[in-house]
Amino acid sequence: MTYNKLTGKELSRRQINEILKILEETYNGAETALKYKTPFQLLISTMLAAQSTDKRVNIVTEKLFKDYPDAASMRRMSEEQIREYIKTVGLYKAKAKNILKVSEILDEKYGGDIPATREELMALPGVGRKTANVVLSIAKNVPAIAVDTHVFRVSNRIGLARAKDVLNTEKQLMESIPKEKWSQAHHWLIWHGRKICRARNPLCTECPLNRICLYYRQNEKEDEGAAIAEK
Repeated sequence: MTYNKLTGKELSRRQINEILKILEETYNGAETALKYKTPFQLLISTMLAAQSTDKRVNIVTEKLFKDYPDAASMRRMSEEQIREYIKTVGLYKAKAKNILKVSEILDEKYGGDIPATREELMALPGVGRKTANVVLSIAKNVPAIAVDTHVFRVSNRIGLARAKDVLNTEKQLMESIPKEKWSQAHHWLIWHGRKICRARNPLCTECPLNRICLYYRQNEKEDEGAAIAEK
């Protein structure tokens, strides 16, 4: 069972399986919204996506990858040149510096490819656990759950996790979700967060999970209590 701190209740294994089944049916075939052609481009796109939207990143990388498609060509750029390409994304100065360093390392050490372990990826400048998990999952087919703001919010609202931080949310999701579904579930939760379980004004009444979701059930009780108090 998964304990939910918000309500003090637990989700049974049956409920968890039902949640996963509904998510899979609703978002079957869901994948990253980032546009890329190679593992290197996926890594750079994911680095750029921190504190930026995928839509904005795709606009930026369309020209960047056309002109500099791989690590060998990108490492020949100056930091200032990279800044010009990515200046409309958040934290672009720091990202330009890291992208240049990463391109140099990947070209020299990995022949332009990306490493296949989380530890090696996280050793790269500007690459955190979330970015490493995204790239491993998509480019290397390594089971992983990358916890971004959508995954964190949705999983803790539904009751699949009970954590106050990203790392513990990831660990709890790895317990709640079968390993063979980790990578897929990452995308299901992201798309559910974008379409239904929004940070503000979530569309709870339209949500296919609302009969199970602990967040919705708790709010229903609070609304019922408020209505009774008004009588």
